[in-house]
Formats: sequence, structure tokens, C-alpha cells
Amino acid sequence: MQSQTSPIKSWTTASALLSMLIAFAAGLVLIAHKLPAIGPLPRIGPFEAEPYRAGVFFLCVVVVVLAAPLAAEVSGRGKKSFALAVDMIVLLALGYASWRFFVDVTLMHDTIVFFEPYQAWTTAAACVGILYLSWRHWGVPLTAVAILSLIYFAWSFQGSLVDDLTENLWLALDDGILGNITAIVLSTVFPFIILGAMMESTGAGMSMLKISLRLLHKYRGGPAHAAVLGSGLFGTISGSSVANVVGTGVITIPLIKQRGFSPNFAGGVEATASTGGQIMPPIMGAAALILADFVGVSYVVVMTAAVVPAVFYYVSLFMTIVFESRRLGVEAATEISEEMQVTPQDVLNLVLILAPIGIIVYSLLRGLSPAGSALFALFALLFLAFINPDVRREPWRLVVGFARGSQAFAKLLIAVCCISIIVATMLSTGLPSQLSFFLNGVTNSSLLATLLLAAGACLLLGMGMPTLPAYLTIIIVLGSTMNSFGLEPLTAHFFVFYYGVASGITPPVAVAAYAAAAISGGNPSKTGFAALRIGIVIFVLPFFWVYNPEMLLVPEAGGEFELVGFVLIVLRLLLMTYLIATAASRFDFTQLGWVETALRMVAALALISPLMIVWGPAFAVGVVLVVLNRQRSPATVPQ
Repeated sequence: MQSQTSPIKSWTTASALLSMLIAFAAGLVLIAHKLPAIGPLPRIGPFEAEPYRAGVFFLCVVVVVLAAPLAAEVSGRGKKSFALAVDMIVLLALGYASWRFFVDVTLMHDTIVFFEPYQAWTTAAACVGILYLSWRHWGVPLTAVAILSLIYFAWSFQGSLVDDLTENLWLALDDGILGNITAIVLSTVFPFIILGAMMESTGAGMSMLKISLRLLHKYRGGPAHAAVLGSGLFGTISGSSVANVVGTGVITIPLIKQRGFSPNFAGGVEATASTGGQIMPPIMGAAALILADFVGVSYVVVMTAAVVPAVFYYVSLFMTIVFESRRLGVEAATEISEEMQVTPQDVLNLVLILAPIGIIVYSLLRGLSPAGSALFALFALLFLAFINPDVRREPWRLVVGFARGSQAFAKLLIAVCCISIIVATMLSTGLPSQLSFFLNGVTNSSLLATLLLAAGACLLLGMGMPTLPAYLTIIIVLGSTMNSFGLEPLTAHFFVFYYGVASGITPPVAVAAYAAAAISGGNPSKTGFAALRIGIVIFVLPFFWVYNPEMLLVPEAGGEFELVGFVLIVLRLLLMTYLIATAASRFDFTQLGWVETALRMVAALALISPLMIVWGPAFAVGVVLVVLNRQRSPATVPQ
């Protein structure tokens, strides 16, 4: 008798084929839209995004539904039939809505349209379908915020609800569901997601981890250090903390546990290292790409601004592992297991990572758009991948990588459309301006209070959400308030972006830590708190650059670069990172008491102040605390 699940399996296969179709179709559009002229050849395009927004959106809907049909999650013939009917209704509703968008916007863009009731019903059906898919694949938090925004929209509208729904949500080309945010994702984010999936499919990730372990295995925290280095490099490719944890944690976490670290600490190291991939240039997460468009700066500026914070975040992870190794008395290993030995092929495989990254950096510096740079890197990778004998034996790996990348993009686009519902309702009701006025009164025009509020809101909304929705939602609501204090847009956006990233390791819903706990066998909550302790510096760095914008290196951040001043900033950052890492571990050269731990935290936070009269004494206190602790140590502590 035929298995009940065979149709589901065939649906998943169909979704993979449709994913490749999305990748191919959108790739052709991007080639025409983004690549500049080569030599004397005229530029092709640019073309407007409207003609293919609806088409790619519907293809993504089909992929998301077929890749994870509701019928696969229920048992019983009656329930499966009902689930199948739900999925088909969603497909038909969103398919019709996409067709109406194409007809009303693309074919009739020069015609004055008087909105009809059926268009309002079409918009409502599109919203319900998107909310359903968002709930299925992104959980309650994002969907709940979108539903609340729709309720507020319906409650506050004035005039015709038919016109308001249609004009502001579905047929709007600026802030509608298929508006500017969707267009940016289609034209900029898409090729990076495909590139990350393709780089993963080449098998270079394992080679990178083996080399990292070979370089660092003689240190006491060897595999933990290797996890930080390898996961950081891998994370800058994929831009997804959970994907990074799953991709590298299956290798690094068991090795960290074998060295003598607890399962909770092993999972916390992998979660924090993988989360940092989204802030590590040159290839960062989707939110960083959209940040550049929102702020109106080139992606090169964003990459440059991201360098110093990312470096010190990873320095803090290395430091914490050192102090934890000292505290536990972990000994360095002298040998590497047979399966983790580095071969000449592993070294050669690094080309599959370094070459695409190099192409992207070079292309961006030459003035090419981010999408065009990613496409050049992707084309190069398709040929370079065959230096790996595993790819030569199984070239189908590249096809699978292509399909996985476009499936990931399809899922992301659903989240983006849900965000667009929030954005459209907020902007059409003027809610951000009202909230800005209200918050200015609540915070008593205090920049610090506003920053704390923005940070808390990001962490709250980021629970279970990807970085992109948390970042977009908060910056739309609080962006104008933060700018009213004189912050440059880039500085404010970077602040919110970092806290959106940090939400992935913030309990009680630390998605990256929970994914790591599933691999380490540790307690999810304890792993989340371990990740919070290990990565605590990520919560402090944004405050540092708000008060010291020179840290971001670019004039767009609001500070003029000056060598002596920058050197002082680096020294303050080094000491601040050291003090926080030791305080979080409660160990330096010797065990720290609670009083010394508190003093270190106070001194570290005082180093954030731009006033030398504040950070100068704090610097001196911090140095004295370190020196005194070193003198209490009975002997030199090896690394």
C-alpha cells in the first residue's frame, strides 16, 4: 500500500525545483539590473522592480508551502485532508492577490484606479495568507506584532477602509507589502543568500574548521578557540546564526566538550561565535544589506564601520575562553584526532572561501553594487568548486546548494512581507511620529534612557525573530527619536542592528543557544545564560560607539577620524573588553571576589564615557585591578 507521506516527499522535491527556478529567474533580472557597463558596452537596465515583485513573491509562497506542508505535521486522514485544503486555499488566495498586483500596478500604472471592494478583499486575503505562513515558519512574536499593527490600522483609519486597505497595504509601491523593503530584498539580499548556500555546499567549511583547530589546538581552549575562528568565518558567509550553529556546531561542540568544558559552555561558545557572523564583514547578514539602503550609504561604508566592533566582539570571545580555561584548569592537547588532521586538499579548499570574499571586496571597492559583486563571486565559485574532489564526484551538491539557498530566501521573503505589513500600517497611521513624541516625554529627553529603551525593545522583539524583523521594526518606531538627539542615521541604525543580532543569545528565547543546546546535550536555558555571559560585550559595544562615533571609522557615523584619538579608543576598548570578560567569568589570574567583580564592571562601563575626566580614572583603576590580581597569582598562568 502506498505510503501516506509520499505526496509530502514529492511536494518537497517540487519545492526544490521551484527554488532553483526562483534563483534562475531572479538572477537573470539582477544581472540586467545591477551589473554596470563593461568597456564600451552600454548598461543594460536598470529596470523597475514592479513587474517581477509579484511573480517572485508567489513563487516563494509556493516553495514555502511545498517545502513544509501543514499535512506533514498532522496525523490521520481527515486531518491531513483538512491541512491540504488549508495549504491549497493559501496558495490560491496569494496567487490571485499576486495576479491582481501585476494587473493593477504593472499593466495599469498609468491609469487612475478607483478602488473597488474586491480589491480590499484581495488585500485582506493577502494579509491573512502572509500572516498564516509567518506564523508557521517564524513563530508567534513576528506574527503577533503584525496582527496588532493591523488592528491598530483598522481602529485608527479615517475615510474608506476599502481605499485605505488597498492603497496602503497591497498596491502601494513605496511602503506596501510588495514595496521598497521587498524590492531591496529581491535586488540586494537574494544573491548573497544563494552565494552563502553555494559556499556551504562546496564542503570548504569542514576544511576551515580543521585548519582552525590545527592552528589553535595547543592552547588550553583549543577547540573552543577554533570554534570561534571557524564559526566566525563561516558565519560571515551565511549570515544566519542558527544555520551557523547547525552547520559548524556538530563538529566543534563535541570537540569542546572533549577538552573538559561543560555542555552548556560548549553550546554557549558555538552560539556566540555563530551569532557574530552577522556582524563580521565583508559578508554580513541580510539586515546589514538593507541597513545600507535605508541609511543611504554604500555597502563599503557599512563594512568599514563594522570592522572595529566585530573585531572586539571576537576578541572578547577569545578572552572569555582563556579565563574559563584557567578557572577549570583545562590542559592543552598535544595531538589532533585522525579525522581532524589537515590535508593539502583542506588548504586548497580555502580558495573556495577566500576567493569569493576577495572578489566581493574588490568589486565593491571598484564601485560595483553589492548584488553585482555577489553575482560575480557566485559565477567564480561555480567553476572553483570543482577543485574539491568531493564536488567532482558529486556535482549534484551544487544543485542542492542552489535549491537550499533559494528555499532559505523564500522563507525570508515571507518574514519580510510580514514586516512590510507592520511598516505600512505604522507609516500610514503616523504611529512612529506619535511614539517619538511620547517617548521624548517619557525619557525626559535623555539619550541614555532612549538607548536603553531601544535596546530592550530590540531584545524583546528579537525573541524568536530573525535579526531583520527586529531591526526594521525598532528603527521605524524609534529611529526618529534617536536621530532627534543628534545621532547620525548610521550610528542609530547600527545600534539597533547590533541589538537585533544580540537577541539570538538573549534568554529566555535565545534561538541560537537553543540550537546549540540540541547538539551539546546541555540544558537550553543554562546554555542561553552561558551564551549571554560569553557574549556579554556585544551588549556594551553599541553604547561605546554612540558616545564615541570615531570608533566606526567613517565620517557618516558622526566623528572625524584622528590617529591619536583612535589609538586611545582602541586602548580603552581593549581594557573594557578585558575587564568585562574577566568579570563575567569571575576569574583572571586568580578567582575574583564579588567586590572586585563589581569594581571591574563599573570601571569598564565608565570607559564608555567620551570625557577624559571620567574614562581616565576608570582606565587607571582597571589597570590597577589587573596588576593586583596578577601579583596574587602564585605563578605565571599559561594560555
